[in-house]
Formats: sequence, C-alpha cells, structure tokens
Amino acid sequence: QLQLVESGGGLVQPGGSLRLSCTTSTRPLDYYTIGWFRQAPGKEREAVSCISTTDGATTYVESMKGRVTISRDSAKNTVYLQLNSLQPEDTGIYYCAGRTAIYSYCSASSTLYGYWGQGTQVTVSS
Repeated sequence: QLQLVESGGGLVQPGGSLRLSCTTSTRPLDYYTIGWFRQAPGKEREAVSCISTTDGATTYVESMKGRVTISRDSAKNTVYLQLNSLQPEDTGIYYCAGRTAIYSYCSASSTLYGYWGQGTQVTVSS
C-alpha cells in the first residue's frame, strides 16, 4: 500500500511562492506516476501537474503553466511541486496522488489514481 503525505502548504501573499512535498515511507516513489490535484472552495478537484515514470512531466492548468514545476528526488523518496507567482485563485487544498498501476503514464483523470494524501492547504491572500 502506498501511503502519501503532503506538506509545505500555508498562507502566502500574492506573488509569493511555496514548495509542496509529497513523500512516503512505504514504497519507492520512483515506481509511481505522481499527480498533484487541487480543490478550490466550491469547485471540483482538478489536476494541476503530473510526473510520470515513463514520459516526463506535464502541467494541466493553463493559468499555471510557467509558474509550476514538478520534480522528483529519488534519494529523499519525495515529489515536489514548486508554485511561483501565486495568485488568490490558486487557493485550495492541494493533494498528491499515485496512479494505481506502476510505471504508468500521466493522466488528468483522478479515477486512475488509487493512492491519495490527506492534502495540504494553500491560501493566497494579502
């Protein structure tokens, strides 16, 4: 079982940055495609970015392209989501998720991700 834990959220002013972390102590994350999703108040959960074991990384939210970087640190068994130039509309709970099938491609469909963390709150406000 893959148990994911997110950290790094918080309150930041518009224009600020945060680095979110997703880690586990149960299995090597290198086996899994990891996605970051977010859920804003009153909105459905949406895919933000993904890093796969096969075809690299991608960002799904058009408004976040150029402001988001996803990366892995295999030595720390951690996937990071760097968020820059944050805006109030980026506020929400950010979740990391692992695709159920190992060595798989990225997908924006949350139904393909069987392992979820508890989420970390990101609030962008002055």
